[in-house]
Amino acid sequence: MTGPAAIRVVDVTKTFGSVPVLRGISFSLERGKVLSIIGASGSGKSTLLRCLNYLERPTSGEIWIEGELIDTAHIARVRAEVGMVFQQFNLWPHMTVVQNVMEALLRVRKLRATEARVRAEHYLAKVDMRDAADRYPAKLSGGQQQRVAIARALAMEPQIMLFDEATSSLDPELTAEVLDVMRGLAADGMTMVVVTHEMGFARDVSDRVMFLHQGLIEEDGPPAAVFTQPASERCRQFLSKYLG
Repeated sequence: MTGPAAIRVVDVTKTFGSVPVLRGISFSLERGKVLSIIGASGSGKSTLLRCLNYLERPTSGEIWIEGELIDTAHIARVRAEVGMVFQQFNLWPHMTVVQNVMEALLRVRKLRATEARVRAEHYLAKVDMRDAADRYPAKLSGGQQQRVAIARALAMEPQIMLFDEATSSLDPELTAEVLDVMRGLAADGMTMVVVTHEMGFARDVSDRVMFLHQGLIEEDGPPAAVFTQPASERCRQFLSKYLG
């Protein structure tokens, strides 16, 4: 790897009131790599992901994105380079699909309407939703809405994509179509951090898998090692529930 890591996290903690949720997290991720974060509910996975673009501000520690330290003066600029897809689709119901994708391009990237429309349609085509451009979200399935949400994030042309349980509210068939899009992004070389309970995706697509337990990294390594020979007993117990 040349140059700075895409993401560098240094001793990050996060406390809500008197409750510690992250207790000293440190790692770095190279450009073009996929990191899947797994662990039980309440382990700190989503909080860590939200700290990466300062939707949650760490209590202490440092987060560097593409060589730049995130602080209050740089949040907007860094967020523009980090796309995020949530469990909920968060599409505006009064806007068409293409308008949903165009909105940030108009307001944040300051593109002209014609430019924004062309770029929005390009990224809708990338997730196989171009034909739905002029439909409203209520007319789409959950999987289709999530693909639009991914297109909306991609249209900003970020350096990094974060996925927070992007398939957990979908049934298996719709989950598969969203995971296919995510696999395509990984194949294209997108730097990705994925909080997921989809162990097949984590095993087959990730370059690294990180297991969190009670706000600490208990296991971190290549999927083959984490899934077949985890050093952590808690990680073994967690995986046994999902892999039988």
